[in-house]
Amino acid sequence: MSIEVKNVSKNFGAVRVLDNVNLRIDAGELVALLGPSGCGKTTLLRIIAGLETADTGSIYLEDDDATLTGARERQVGFVFQHYALFRHMSVFENVAFGLRVKPKNERPSEEQIRHKVHELLDMVQLKFLKDRFPAQLSGGQRQRIALARALAIEPRVLLLDEPFGALDAKVRKELRKWLRKLHDELHVTSVFVTHDQEEALEVSDTVVLMNHGRLEQIGTPEEVYNRPATPFAYGFLGNVNRFHGVVSNGKFRIADVTFDHAIHAGAPENTPVVAFARPADLDIVSASNTQPGIPAVIDRILSFGPSSKIELTSSLVQDDSARHVEYEVQWPRDRVTQAALREGMHVKLVPTGLRVFEQPAH
Repeated sequence: MSIEVKNVSKNFGAVRVLDNVNLRIDAGELVALLGPSGCGKTTLLRIIAGLETADTGSIYLEDDDATLTGARERQVGFVFQHYALFRHMSVFENVAFGLRVKPKNERPSEEQIRHKVHELLDMVQLKFLKDRFPAQLSGGQRQRIALARALAIEPRVLLLDEPFGALDAKVRKELRKWLRKLHDELHVTSVFVTHDQEEALEVSDTVVLMNHGRLEQIGTPEEVYNRPATPFAYGFLGNVNRFHGVVSNGKFRIADVTFDHAIHAGAPENTPVVAFARPADLDIVSASNTQPGIPAVIDRILSFGPSSKIELTSSLVQDDSARHVEYEVQWPRDRVTQAALREGMHVKLVPTGLRVFEQPAH
């Protein structure tokens, strides 16, 4: 089932949480609402679910206006961060709950309920726990039971609010893969909220990046990571090095170093700009190299597995004052060995790829 959010705004008191949001989610998609805390992603999810009401705007489910429809009528499955399982009920009874509370004319027979619950517990690979209570389960098991319970009512849409946020890193990683595999089997239109960029990029078909109640960028994981549309998108997605400089003869200049990276035509001389480079898009050369580069000192070299992380500090004189800026470079481990890099070495940083934006006005 497709979802369409049209011109949705929401205020909590004087705070505008959602600002004229427009979004279409196609049937069968798995979409991540990604952004920092307070950007409005959970509020948007709750408005889609019918658990919250927008101040203005509409929600369409499969082209039907559901704005004034209650949560139950929308046939939405909702999974919360903290499981929300009934502690006094067994795993079996928790999963059966949504079926048992259906109106009498829609309620399945006990035999149908039993068959459905066993089928769902098989699907989440936890049938052997059917007689246990939530307190006897691990966090990962509880979250899978919560998902089975949400799926029991055969929702047209599945909504998940930070579903793995309360779990440790290893379990979270396992459940990401499991959720992606489950979605590929069921093809239920699904939307999940996360502030974890890695989670959004690994699991979703489409990433919706939010910032201050607005949609900052929408695209596939590959698009939003490799082609960020705004400074915020660049800074939020993945590790990034940030360079503050100005326009100089159509090129990017930082302190007294001018790089051969053209800036779009029309930017006036000395316009403040900010440039971004991923850790893998920075080269390290000797301090005596004649290439334009930012002088820096290697602080630490961390080598885990095939790659190394090199942490550096640069002291640049800008506007007659020294600025200490930290940078990060990622190289293959054997390249670090071949270059004989060591802590305390004076070097130059040379960007191999820079993305330059005009500084937003404040």
